[in-house]
Amino acid sequence: MSDDVEAVDEARVDVEEVGEDVPLLEGIRTTRAIRRLRPDPVPPALVRKVCEAGTFAPSGGNRQPWVFVAVTEPERRAWVAERYRRTWGHYLERVRAAEQRPGYTDAQRRNVRAATHLADHLHEAPVLLFVAGWTRHGETQAQALFPCAQNILLACRAVGLGASLTTLHTMYGREIDSYLGLDPERTPSSILIPIGWPQGRYGRPPRRSVDEVLFFERAGGDAADSQTAR
Repeated sequence: MSDDVEAVDEARVDVEEVGEDVPLLEGIRTTRAIRRLRPDPVPPALVRKVCEAGTFAPSGGNRQPWVFVAVTEPERRAWVAERYRRTWGHYLERVRAAEQRPGYTDAQRRNVRAATHLADHLHEAPVLLFVAGWTRHGETQAQALFPCAQNILLACRAVGLGASLTTLHTMYGREIDSYLGLDPERTPSSILIPIGWPQGRYGRPPRRSVDEVLFFERAGGDAADSQTAR
């Protein structure tokens, strides 16, 4: 089977059936960050479907702390995107300095180009999905929210939508949360997932062999080296 995944014909999407036949491990292995998205609208029912997948994530005590806010109106997307671009601009300054160091790879440069494209075109993404969650003891419940977000990314892959995960919006978190109707203290947003029909295709991302990072009983001396190498 090819790693590439045929795009869904969004004009004829059967929301109930789409994605239901994608094998689990194939979906996991071919889910990659897709930051180049078409501006075509995504049916609200499909947004609901991928968010429902998020609700099946594990959470401590089965508290299910997540709250989703899907921003689809163009002027509201533009408002969010303007703040996101400011944050990316600050981050990009550090990236440009890192690019001058020896050992900076072509793969890293491609990632920067894709992330820059997302920042420049974020307002065109038809859905900006925020994953928020109510706090516990004053702390966000990231241990539940990130598995929830991963389920959403996998569901997007299954139904043919492109998506990626970012947290850069949190630099303007309080302002954005208030704009979204969230309480910055009690239900802050932790994750932003831009969603849309992909310009490209899903496929297997480059990964090191699991044999380089899997140890039984006790980590070997290469464990720390494998982390610092990245």
